[in-house]
Amino acid sequence: MRELARAGGLAVRYGQTLAVDGLSFAVNEGEVLAVIGPNGSGKTSAVECLEGLRQPTRGTVHVFGLDPHAERRAIYSQLGVQLQDVSYPDKIRVGELCRLFASFYRQPADWRALLEQLDLGDKARRPVDRLSGGERQRLSVLLALLPRPRMLILDELTTGLDPEVRRSLWHSLKELRTAGLGILLVSHSMDEVEALADRVLFMLAGKALYYGELPGLRTYAQAVLPPHEYDPRMSLEDLYLSLVPKRGALTMEVTR
Repeated sequence: MRELARAGGLAVRYGQTLAVDGLSFAVNEGEVLAVIGPNGSGKTSAVECLEGLRQPTRGTVHVFGLDPHAERRAIYSQLGVQLQDVSYPDKIRVGELCRLFASFYRQPADWRALLEQLDLGDKARRPVDRLSGGERQRLSVLLALLPRPRMLILDELTTGLDPEVRRSLWHSLKELRTAGLGILLVSHSMDEVEALADRVLFMLAGKALYYGELPGLRTYAQAVLPPHEYDPRMSLEDLYLSLVPKRGALTMEVTR
């Protein structure tokens, strides 16, 4: 299996805060690596280094054998990135936006066909700011696929999507993976991780709590959790919650 991206001994510091601390991982051709962990665990900082948006404080990062920060243009001809929150020009229509993004690449994918496949075919003339949250999410996936990428970075892929659309998108990504695409998936949805991931990078406080094949996460949890907290029948979400620090519940006094 060919390696597409690798981070070694990655560290990212903001002032006195070490957001990423000695992190190492790789993304391979034809696999999905899911990056999970609570907010503030360093997921975004680590992924931004892969995208070339942030220069690490120390460590090495290579994507397709290149330095993503110094050679971002070469990287982005082969890399698709879908972000959770994106702003587009005011009043631009869906078709206009797709045509604009397609013009950035030498041999872009057929955006009209992708609109149909993502159930956006009747939205080509609609202003982007009039799309629903789920439609905007599908549009961001479409734009990430335009360069015919070797690797995809997906951030909260199915947030706001209806169940049937979510399952359809999962099916499409499985087919892309089978065709050799490498996918790095940042997600808080354990259903999504269970449906798609081959391997998992579980981050906590900037470090890798667990890095390996998805089934091995249960073996890891069984080894580190007290016996009364581990149940082999628990869902992946319950397993995840058992491994992260507990947070205080919201309390309030009800006025009578």
